[in-house]
Amino acid sequence: MSLSNDFVINRYEFNSNLFNEFQNLHSVKDLWPIVYVLSDDKKLNGGKIKDAYVGETTDAFARMSNHLKNDEKNKLTSVHIITSETFNKSATLDIESNLIKYMHGDGQYNLLNGNLGLANHNYYQKPEYWNIFKSIWDKLRSEGIAKHDISFINNSDLFKYSPYKSLTPEQKLGLLGIINGLLNNDYKNFIVEGGAGTGKTILAIFLFKLLNTNNEDFNFKEFGDDEAEFYQKIKKLKDKFKSPNMALVVPMSSFRKTLQKVFKTIKGLKATMVIGPSELAKGKYDIVLVDESHRLRRRVNLTNYKSFDDTCIKLGLDKNNCNELDWVLMQSENAILFYDENQSIKPTDVQKVDFDILKEKSNTQIQYLKSQFRVKGGNAYVKFIDDLLNVKANGRFSSKDYEFILFDSIEDLIKEIKLRNDESGLSRLVAGYSWEWISSKDKKLFDIKIENTSLQWNKEPIDWINSDNSIDEVGCIHTTQGYDLNYTGVIFGNEIIYDKDKDEIVILKENYFDSSGKNTIRDPEILKEYIINIYKTIMLRGIKGTYVYVCDKNLREYFAKHISNYKIEKSISYIPASKVIPFINSIPLYNLKAAAGAFSEVQDVNDFEWIELPPQYKPSKELFACTVIGESMNRVIPNGSICLFRKYAGGSRNGMIVLAEHTKFQESEFGSRYTVKEYHSKKEVKEESWKHHKITFKPLSYLELDNIELSNDEASTLNIIGVFECVLS
Repeated sequence: MSLSNDFVINRYEFNSNLFNEFQNLHSVKDLWPIVYVLSDDKKLNGGKIKDAYVGETTDAFARMSNHLKNDEKNKLTSVHIITSETFNKSATLDIESNLIKYMHGDGQYNLLNGNLGLANHNYYQKPEYWNIFKSIWDKLRSEGIAKHDISFINNSDLFKYSPYKSLTPEQKLGLLGIINGLLNNDYKNFIVEGGAGTGKTILAIFLFKLLNTNNEDFNFKEFGDDEAEFYQKIKKLKDKFKSPNMALVVPMSSFRKTLQKVFKTIKGLKATMVIGPSELAKGKYDIVLVDESHRLRRRVNLTNYKSFDDTCIKLGLDKNNCNELDWVLMQSENAILFYDENQSIKPTDVQKVDFDILKEKSNTQIQYLKSQFRVKGGNAYVKFIDDLLNVKANGRFSSKDYEFILFDSIEDLIKEIKLRNDESGLSRLVAGYSWEWISSKDKKLFDIKIENTSLQWNKEPIDWINSDNSIDEVGCIHTTQGYDLNYTGVIFGNEIIYDKDKDEIVILKENYFDSSGKNTIRDPEILKEYIINIYKTIMLRGIKGTYVYVCDKNLREYFAKHISNYKIEKSISYIPASKVIPFINSIPLYNLKAAAGAFSEVQDVNDFEWIELPPQYKPSKELFACTVIGESMNRVIPNGSICLFRKYAGGSRNGMIVLAEHTKFQESEFGSRYTVKEYHSKKEVKEESWKHHKITFKPLSYLELDNIELSNDEASTLNIIGVFECVLS
């Protein structure tokens, strides 16, 4: 059963006449669960970003009456009521939660919602309701309430660093611990320890928003039996910190700029609340949160000693006996430090011993985050990377949820990263600092030369990941730490090698060109620790996968014992009939040749063979493979590729690469025509019905090719067979 189009959205003026309109809406009269969006229509006429509010209820009369009495919400001008015969309470809570998350990520409105209690639970047919949400989102785009598609939002900084997140049990526990500590006058400092990808930044932003939101805007539905106790703690915290003077300190300038953009879009927050360490000298704060606190600096190998010294003078501190951690502690009544000792990457960083001293103080509370939320390889992948870089790895890493692949050719690595970027976005090359940055002075020069390939370091120091040419450049630790990627292509440079005789990784200081990262270091083991931390950190950037190329032959051979090889991963294994267990150890490869061009010649698809999937994929009755012929999708799918598809099960297809069947020119019993393209649809909506105005199939090619366009009548013989997953071979 597909629920994707089983809903109605009605728009009303948001005023007291609304209740007369409700008399004609049986879902409201009969107290069915509904979802609604209050918004300011003036936003649609241009100008600055206006406000909106998302909610769900079974009593729309009472809820709208309350909203009309609210000083902020009664300024909103319209309400969109979303109803469906299939809605239940779990479904509307889930859709409400997703609307809050994606409307904030879309950036078209400042939401009046609080960020506590967003739904995140399993329930019957949840995947079906995700499909209906995607269709609701497309309809809201057509109404002008939403702008961007879901895949675009998923990759945006506004979405990734939004305070509108459903906290995990571990994060809730950490949040409660911090709240209890802030209510206890015995504690002044808080250290939240967690590795890369454990959600430290999300918790920091969540807490910041929490302390700057009115109690009435919170949603406590998701806190279960203890919600009353939790509400009381929040109320006590708000009573203790009335309009608190707060700052979020971010040591790295690039990541700081990114979070300033995010804060600018959050109701109750301002970009000026995100500051650099030196800005602490401007005044005292009730609460200072420090993200990436392991990157706070000391007076060693600085590029700007004067700025550091001037801040020390303003604070009355001895410049030779203090660091930025001291500034934080001095200028805050309460300091909350998000910390990972394994992401300290250079001598400039405040030393571990200084944090250890702080931990030992009686007025310091420590919280721990252990679960991995970024990389889909989970904690097993994190541990494997640690073991790999400390020469303790056993066997190969294998996960059906994560691509971890070693490349013998830099050209293949670049090609695959560009393909992943075309498919998923946010896929970048990142390298160790093993080449001088000569292009900073002459943009015509290439910095990195490997095999027959020449590359340049990042041209943009700030927000490089989102810059226009980043896919053709190579980033470093300084432009990627703190950020998420979908796929990371990690290049191990000439500064890191493997000594076969000693069975250990060795650092060649002369091949390491980050002067602030190596000057003043006399102990080679300390330099090795920093460089291992750098590679560990960039290998934990990729959400979906990490691709690796290694310059040193011996290190590549060591890695090859523990990481699956690209050429092996991208080959197809056919399974003999006697060993086939359908959809357990294999999926069907159909004899279908889909055209990456116009629709193919007529084909009758009956024959197939069984093939084995690479270990990162799990066989399923929903998966199948076929060959794609032609050049019209060559930015993503090379001509002749065997591709993996997932059977289409309903929901929005806009922006997806699909396998489409068309029987326009042939009787269906004699065969069909097939194509693979990116799907786009424009719909005509009349009252409670809709139809396709036009369906467009777009090529994704380095060639200049025309779209395929179908009218509504032609679309009647169109069938979407599957949605593209990846190239197998």
